[in-house]
Amino acid sequence: MALVLTLLVGLASALASLGSVSLLLVLWGGLKTVLPLDAALAGGLLLGALAWALARRERLRPPPMVLAGLGLGLVWALAAGGDPYRLGLAPFWNLLAPLVAGGFAGLATGYGLREVRLERPDSEAWELVGLRLLRGAAFLVFVFMVVFPFWAMVAASLKPRAEFLADPANLGLPLHVFSEGFWPGLKKMLVGYREVLVTFKFLRYIGNTAFVSVSTMFITLALAVLGAYAVARLEFRGRAVMERAILLTYMFPAIVLAIPLYTIFTQLGLRDNLIGLIIVYLAQTLPVALYMLRSYFETIPASLEEAGLIDGCSRFEVIWRITLPLALPALASVGLYVFMIAWNEFLFAFMFLDTPELFTLSRGMVGLNSQEVPRQFLMAGAVIVTVPIMILFFWFEKYLVGGLTAGGVKG
Repeated sequence: MALVLTLLVGLASALASLGSVSLLLVLWGGLKTVLPLDAALAGGLLLGALAWALARRERLRPPPMVLAGLGLGLVWALAAGGDPYRLGLAPFWNLLAPLVAGGFAGLATGYGLREVRLERPDSEAWELVGLRLLRGAAFLVFVFMVVFPFWAMVAASLKPRAEFLADPANLGLPLHVFSEGFWPGLKKMLVGYREVLVTFKFLRYIGNTAFVSVSTMFITLALAVLGAYAVARLEFRGRAVMERAILLTYMFPAIVLAIPLYTIFTQLGLRDNLIGLIIVYLAQTLPVALYMLRSYFETIPASLEEAGLIDGCSRFEVIWRITLPLALPALASVGLYVFMIAWNEFLFAFMFLDTPELFTLSRGMVGLNSQEVPRQFLMAGAVIVTVPIMILFFWFEKYLVGGLTAGGVKG
């Protein structure tokens, strides 16, 4: 049984390493870079088995890490410019490819067999190893689905027009432009971003989007805190009905509400106006913000607020001094969620905004796509739309998760 477990983990790790290295080579060097499958698979099995053998002697961690570091270095070297022949390494390609894949296989094998009793693998060991391999495979698939299109977008946005038209399928970075010097090369790579930001007024679009998103976030939080607290803490007639009806608006798709809202806002003079767009976004985000905050407020012990009332605080002082500090994770998660909705929203921005000076980023991207502009300019615009919200999400991701899962009792 131990031998079967060895072979299964080694083979799975080799296949995972082969896919990972192939993806790295494609992302760095383009689709022309080909990894020798037979040599890489053999090397993955060999070094994966070596890492497993070392694991049996309780020397698990260092060898896989060393092999993985070696593999990463070789990936970078072999994929320079998308062509291993450029570095004169062609004769060693079939020899080095197994080492590259084997380094990743060793790391994957070490992870799969961590804290597993290898002398007598029981059903629990099989289950643990199987779950780890499935989790690793799911992670690789997810990374491929997310990283590959984003990298293709970034690589296309950095290429000169002639190079992009000559080989659109090449996903490598145009590093050859730095042969003219660092700053001239960097300026040449970023020409698409300069054109999009200045010539096509994306700087103004960023300002409009930030104004709408930040305004929507703060107004939604202010209204949602009061409404959610009332539903969670106060007793009034119709409370149960209101509690169940909070998410009622989400039963109707946005496209169903678009035409009535368009007609109403046109009659009120709020169309082609950022204030009108903020009002529409409030109608979209307020119900879910109320629902999330109400659920969190209910986890905060009522005894804390009662103690504040006994000490002479008013109801608003209790909310400000006791409830809100305890609910900061929930406020951060709701604020981030609302901000992302407002930043990425397209349908209502497309229907309500006609003046180019008022366009948001999503509306500006449609306008850019309708013009005769180079494809790499479109990719640069897409990167500008995507990167800020990605950075914001990864920066505050812990608050988003914590706000949805943490309890209200601190300390």
